[in-house]
Amino acid sequence: MPPESGSGELEKTMSIRVDEHNRNEAFEAIILPHLDAAYRLARWLTGDSHGAEDLVQMAYMRAWRFFDDFRGDDARAWLLKIVRNTYFSSLRDNRHQRDALPFDEALHSDDADGADVSVFGMGNNPEAILMRLDTGRLVQQALAGLPVAFREVLVLKEMDGLSYQQIATVAGIPIGTVMSRLARGRKLLFDYFRQHGQGERDGL
Repeated sequence: MPPESGSGELEKTMSIRVDEHNRNEAFEAIILPHLDAAYRLARWLTGDSHGAEDLVQMAYMRAWRFFDDFRGDDARAWLLKIVRNTYFSSLRDNRHQRDALPFDEALHSDDADGADVSVFGMGNNPEAILMRLDTGRLVQQALAGLPVAFREVLVLKEMDGLSYQQIATVAGIPIGTVMSRLARGRKLLFDYFRQHGQGERDGL
């Protein structure tokens, strides 16, 4: 008895559906748990909630498109790198012009003695700093005023708790540059608090 003519095509279609279902489940299980971290980085990169939502949506579309390239090592760093790359791609497309200032590594980076003299270093806990100084708004202003190159490494390190290696992977820079930018960014934050913190406490 000859096989039914459509049986082979049916089996192929069913196989594709099963594979697609498995891909959906894997994506949701591996990538979706890092939505908060993706939005937090996007919020500090774009400077506003609407821009962050758009950026995260674009990044997740890219993550889905290239999910087959994910090799199962570090999902959070992989996703955050996509968020960052999507942001800078949008800058090149003139979609977020106000943060598109050139970053001069030689101008903005220094060794800062490697010392942790920052507001974060006072307790190594951003939430504790906010409670101690009661200057949540000042922290927001200080971070928002930093060049994006410093802002992103501070957010990744102090708020998301990424390691130097993970930050280097996300930002596509050497670990030494990560450490340099962190030191310089922390010093800039400390200087900002030193200049503005007392005025805030005195009601000025």
